[in-house]
Amino acid sequence: MQKTNNTFLEGPILPSLLRFAMPVLLALFLQALYGAVDLWAVGRFCGSADVSAVATGSQTMLIVTGAITGLSMGATILLGQRFGEKDYKSAANVIGTSIWIFAGLGIILTIVMVIAAPMITILMHAPAEALDKTVHYIRICGAGILFIVGYNAMSSIFRGMGNSKAPLLFVTIACIVNVIGDIVLIRIFDMGTAGVALATVSAQAVSVVLSLVLVKREGLPFPFTKENMRFDKGTAKRLVKLGSPIALQDMCNEMSYLILIGLVNTLGVITSAGVGIAERLVMFILLIPMSYMSSISAFAAQNAGAGQKERAKKSMWLGMLTAVLLGGIMSYLSFYHGDMLSSIFIKEPVVIKASSEFLKATAIECFILSIAYCFTGYYNGLGKTSFVMAQGLCAIFLVRIPYAYFASRKPDPSLFQIGMSAAVAAAFTLLACAFYYVRENVKDKHEIILNKEKLNNEGLPK
Repeated sequence: MQKTNNTFLEGPILPSLLRFAMPVLLALFLQALYGAVDLWAVGRFCGSADVSAVATGSQTMLIVTGAITGLSMGATILLGQRFGEKDYKSAANVIGTSIWIFAGLGIILTIVMVIAAPMITILMHAPAEALDKTVHYIRICGAGILFIVGYNAMSSIFRGMGNSKAPLLFVTIACIVNVIGDIVLIRIFDMGTAGVALATVSAQAVSVVLSLVLVKREGLPFPFTKENMRFDKGTAKRLVKLGSPIALQDMCNEMSYLILIGLVNTLGVITSAGVGIAERLVMFILLIPMSYMSSISAFAAQNAGAGQKERAKKSMWLGMLTAVLLGGIMSYLSFYHGDMLSSIFIKEPVVIKASSEFLKATAIECFILSIAYCFTGYYNGLGKTSFVMAQGLCAIFLVRIPYAYFASRKPDPSLFQIGMSAAVAAAFTLLACAFYYVRENVKDKHEIILNKEKLNNEGLPK
């Protein structure tokens, strides 16, 4: 049994946060990499129709994955809080209940995605030449969605315990399997889009098997028995309460990108392929804010559970400082070298031009989110996921989608202006989080003053 030596609760904050954040960043990078390899493979060995199909189909899958990762964040937060409280029996119940929840979710999603693949493709306005290929991609990935659920569930459990290295190991091996699968199935067996989908599912399956092997061999840092492998209603209620707002926001966030792709698809297959490539690059460009959000959530959750709220708050500010520096580098590359980045995936000049135009707006979004996501990670860790969901939904439905719609309906639509819908939405998120932070601080100070006055009044002679 492993020891519960956790530096989240003691010692210098920044080194502990960075030690946790770097494996998270690398894991997200590798996740994005094997998605990018899919697009690179079809871009190099197939045609624009295959690129469009993979771009559209993978964005559809990201909606489902967004819901899964959002709900799994509930497990990370709850497990982190119990870990911080040193309530290891409850922590074990969180793991057992999580297994039941995610297994049920995986089965339901598998049935829905396989049956609804043609309908989803039509709703996405996939170009006619890419229609059948998109259906095949969604259907194959949907059939293997249980593995996607399993990977995210296991990763959330490890991160909730303060272990970000194990998920990194799983995704590293999965990435290798996916790259080999893409080359073999596309280049040798000429399976095109279907080969990409099969390689992706196989890679996720390998990562799940590895995570189970590791748990069986190494054990957990607290007792976990068959008794804990049961569905606990109270734990499930708390997990869903924490995770469902994040899941809804993540799902709607990915859905907004799906709507954006639907709007872009009406402009032609070249534009669709260009934005599809840009969206793959966006996954890399936004790695900094995403990794810091996830890391600060876990860090803040454990410290909140241990009653160390000031330490949790400091982790947010220190994380924000380093996130802005790293995010600035990614923004620079996206804004000034988008054409170079896009040329990695395809050699058609018109597609590269469309992609680089969209990436200029992404550069602005990345810089803003490097600050904003540190705020949201902090609030998630404190369990204030309802606020994170509320501001996120407002940013999506009141800002991003309307902006993108009107930008795409102009006589001569600009991909930069369409992409700016995400940057403006990011600015809304930052302002909402900053306002909420000031409001909560004023509220806390007011409560402290009232408590002091109450204590003073109680001490006066009657």
